[in-house]
Parts: sequence; C-alpha cells; structure tokens
Amino acid sequence: MSSLLTKTYHTITLSETNDILTVTLNRPDKKNAMSLQMMAELINVAKALKKDRAIRAVIINGEGDTFCAGIDLGDLNNPKNALMGLYELLKPTQSIFQRVCLIWREVPMPVIITTHGYCIGAGMQLALACDFRITTPDCQFAIMEAKWGLVPDMGLTQSALHVLPVDTLKELTMTARLISAKEAEQLHLVSHVDENPYQKAQALAEEIANRSPDAVLASKRVINHMTKQSFGALYQEKMWQLKLMGGGKNRKLAIKKAKDSSVQFLKRQFS
Repeated sequence: MSSLLTKTYHTITLSETNDILTVTLNRPDKKNAMSLQMMAELINVAKALKKDRAIRAVIINGEGDTFCAGIDLGDLNNPKNALMGLYELLKPTQSIFQRVCLIWREVPMPVIITTHGYCIGAGMQLALACDFRITTPDCQFAIMEAKWGLVPDMGLTQSALHVLPVDTLKELTMTARLISAKEAEQLHLVSHVDENPYQKAQALAEEIANRSPDAVLASKRVINHMTKQSFGALYQEKMWQLKLMGGGKNRKLAIKKAKDSSVQFLKRQFS
C-alpha cells in the first residue's frame, strides 16, 4: 500500500487498487471548484508520486455531479487569500495555478483524468495537463476565463500545445464557448468518450501497467519533451493576467456582462 494513503487530506480522497492510485476531487458541494487548499493538496500528492516507484498509473476523477467547475473565486477573493494570489502571479517561478496542472506532466507514471458534468476553467486546464482524458457523453467543456475578462494562466501554453490546433485553441479560448463531449472528441480535446469513464480508465491503466514501467516513463518523458516550452510562455500567462486583473476596465465589465448581456465593453485598453 502506498504511503500516500496514510496521509489526511481535506479536499481530495485517495484510494489504491493493483498499484493504480485514484485521486478524487472531493468538494461536491462546491462542484469541485479548486480552492487554494485543493491546489496545495494536489501538488503535495504529485510531489510524493515523483518519488514513488510502486504506483503504475494515476486516475483523477471528481465526486458529485460535476468533475470541476473551475477556480473557487470566493476562496481566491477572500482577503486572507488575495495577497497570496497576487504573490503567486508576481513571483518569478511557476505560480501555484500553473503548478497544480503542470506537475502531473512530471510524475513518472501515466495520469488519466475522467470527467463528467462540467469540466471548465481550471478543471479543463488540469485535464489538458494529464496524459489521457476520458469523459461521459453528457459532459460539457470550456476554457472559460474570457467570460470573466481573464486569460487562461494555469499552464495552457504548455499543456495544450499539440493537443489542439492553434486556431482551435484560440477559438475556444476567445469565445469561452461550452462544447459537448462529442465535439470535444472531434477536436481531440478528449481521448475517449465512454458511458463509464472510470471503468475505461481502469482498463487503460491496467493495460499500461502490463508494460515495463521504465519504458512507460521513457515514453512519457520523450513525448512530453516535444511540447516543452520555455518559461517565457508561462511568464506571458502571468503578465497578462496581472494586467487584466490589475487595471483592466473591461474585466470589470465582463463580470457584469455575465449577468446582463446588454452591458457594453469599452474600446480595447491594451496594445
């Protein structure tokens, strides 16, 4: 049994079967919206997995009727967390928002994510950073940040590269459009659509576990290297988010427009 199972977590649960670890987002009352605590706990699990030689695959899923409804804005905007959020965007290394997604590319075993209900915003960026995405037919997806006048800043510049064509990624990011699982599969945003995504994920994990763990690791490292970006791309995410959040007049209007479609934006503020 993995030593990970002996630790206590508040926003996620862990279970293990046949050296396959399941990580479950466990804030169903919040539709598994990512709080700072959930991000920290996911990062801690991934850090431990980077040293683990027994676990052969990881499955990430969500409790309740939604996989993940994005960032928990109530938690992020809480005064006690607001300064921490600002620091994360200002510091020169990866922010916690980027780290919670990109760290899953670094663990030495495949990571399969299963989605249902909604997979939007932070949930979508987490899914893109995993090796495989399996979804229910009724799940809906969106890169939602533009709806709130923001830009995706959770490692999308690395995780989406070669998963989606550039024009498709721009369209989904600029429109913040909700798309169906069928369309997501056609766009290669998801790997498989299945009535029981967790069962299919288990079958895929077991199939991979029958191969040499070193060959599996090497395959992940070599293929991920094809999409490795410099820190400059991640810096752009942080820089533009700071601009939009700090002095973005249209960002405030975007929040109002989400509730009232008659709200009109100002002329473009930045160049």
